[in-house]
Amino acid sequence: MNIVLLEPEIPQNTGNIGRTCVATDTCLHLIGPMGFQINEKAVKKAGLDYWPKLKLKTYISYRDFMEKNPDIKIYMATTKAEKIYTDVEYDKDCFIMFGKESAGIPEELLIENRENCIRIPMAGDTRSLNLSNSVAIVLYEALRQNNFDSMRKIGELHRLHWK
Repeated sequence: MNIVLLEPEIPQNTGNIGRTCVATDTCLHLIGPMGFQINEKAVKKAGLDYWPKLKLKTYISYRDFMEKNPDIKIYMATTKAEKIYTDVEYDKDCFIMFGKESAGIPEELLIENRENCIRIPMAGDTRSLNLSNSVAIVLYEALRQNNFDSMRKIGELHRLHWK
């Protein structure tokens, strides 16, 4: 799986998403310009000690991202999509893109990718969910559809043992 953040602005969100990507063996793609430096303390603090284990790729622009990743299957998460995120089938190598916190993915890109736009349902006048929560919701659905490949290890209890 691949998570793509287009021009992320809040370092704590990116740090949290990086931690989720490590826990799910997912590659994180960051497309600039970003509202922070990825070596900032806030990013690393949110990502805890997982950040060095992160599969991370960075790009200077959306164009740079597309040139380095031609012919990919990409889903674009937006609050304006017709399809709900559970309505599509994710393959194990797909890319799921999320836009910057203040504005989302530019409408021009959404129009070009209408069939691959997805949304998380929300009640009432809710504008959006937190970016790191949105990534986790959609990513875990994609992983569920792929039977959580490479994620079957059961955790160990600290003091007791499963019987």
